[in-house]
Amino acid sequence: MSMLPNSQEARDVAYQLHPYTNARTHQQAGPLVIERGEGPYVFDAAGRRYFEAMAGLWSVGLGFNEKRLVEAAHKQMQALPFYHTFSAKSHGPSIDLAEKLVALAPVPMSKVFFTNSGSEANDTVLKLIAYRSNALGQPQRKKIISRLRAYHGVTIASASLTGLPNNHRSFDLPLPNILHTGSPHFYKDGAPGESEEAFATRRAEELDALIQKEGPDTIAAFFGEPVMGAGGVIVPPATYWDKIQAVLKKYDILLVADEVICGFGRTGKMFGCETYGIKPDAIVVSKQITSSYFPLSAIMMNDRMFEPIADESNKIGVLGHGFTAGGHPVGSAIALENLKIIEERGLVAHAAELGGYMQGKLRELTSHPLVGEVRGVGMIAALELVLDKSRKTAAATPGAVGGIASRMLQERGVISRNMLDAIAICPPLITTKAQIDDLVAAIAGVLNDMKGEVAKLTPA
Repeated sequence: MSMLPNSQEARDVAYQLHPYTNARTHQQAGPLVIERGEGPYVFDAAGRRYFEAMAGLWSVGLGFNEKRLVEAAHKQMQALPFYHTFSAKSHGPSIDLAEKLVALAPVPMSKVFFTNSGSEANDTVLKLIAYRSNALGQPQRKKIISRLRAYHGVTIASASLTGLPNNHRSFDLPLPNILHTGSPHFYKDGAPGESEEAFATRRAEELDALIQKEGPDTIAAFFGEPVMGAGGVIVPPATYWDKIQAVLKKYDILLVADEVICGFGRTGKMFGCETYGIKPDAIVVSKQITSSYFPLSAIMMNDRMFEPIADESNKIGVLGHGFTAGGHPVGSAIALENLKIIEERGLVAHAAELGGYMQGKLRELTSHPLVGEVRGVGMIAALELVLDKSRKTAAATPGAVGGIASRMLQERGVISRNMLDAIAICPPLITTKAQIDDLVAAIAGVLNDMKGEVAKLTPA
């Protein structure tokens, strides 16, 4: 990219440090500056259109110019632009949204605590779990189990839950008392000749062994995404969640479902918990709750979790935790309108139907020599790119093949995201069949165009 002095690109490089970006490379290449959106498309500063195959960051369910969400924000801004929920204060939008979320929950829930992002929400859950353990007279019960390749956020505590190396390296993470058990990725981690069910059994047995090793009375909770997102769109193998939940029940361990990506229709059900028969004690939601038109997240918790916390707050005199913008009236109003639109337009059913079509079209690419696996459910999917199909390996530099694919897709007008060598697909819920056809055609074209570039790479 050639950057003119005082251009947006040059000023971005001069003044901004970007997340999930190589800061030195960015100084040379500069940013892609997005100016506006329309449906599932965004447009850069030069007016070029891109299909947003990642829905922004797994999150813009209703597309990039839903007027009803803008109007809901405007109306609330005029009435009450800000108020908080500290010290027994409240306001109508947060009350209405809490009630709505409890009504929508896939299993009985009791209370909602509002935060601003998935990271903050998971961080808060960790604090509340410790608070609960102390309330129950179990101060030793503070260890948390997450999974390798999980993504639960980037605050110090939630990044510790995350099971990806680059979220730990040079940050001095993870924190103590955060444990990681094996990933549910059958394609990568399954043994030769092992069935999905046998693999799920092995993962459950490994979890049981970890709990036994650490001491069951020291384990407070298990965190899991119904479908792993940023770890590569990892779909759980058959029987996996049933077997994991049986182990947790055996030791009376809380289950926290991270629905930040899966929630509000992404898997073809309102929640990923419904897709996989998960019965959590707490559910964390964000992203698609407002279609990312406003930062908002929420923790739904059942009475098993809430009641000891309420007792402890009574003992101490206060629940000493909260965020200035938690339950923000504008964000809450947008979320309510967003959920209303999802229901009115039948977008969860649409995600199931169109998602089935998308999964089928993507699986037609499985025979391509660069495609090791196509995986997904509903309107979330990934293509695992490889150089050697038999060994399931890509280049010696992890992410090199995926990086080429992501760059070439952008050149074709498709914004995707590579998690190492997996290309993620997570389009807005409003996407049409014709747009899926265009997307898959673009991916197929890139796979063919990549052959020359990947031939220069050193195989793993």
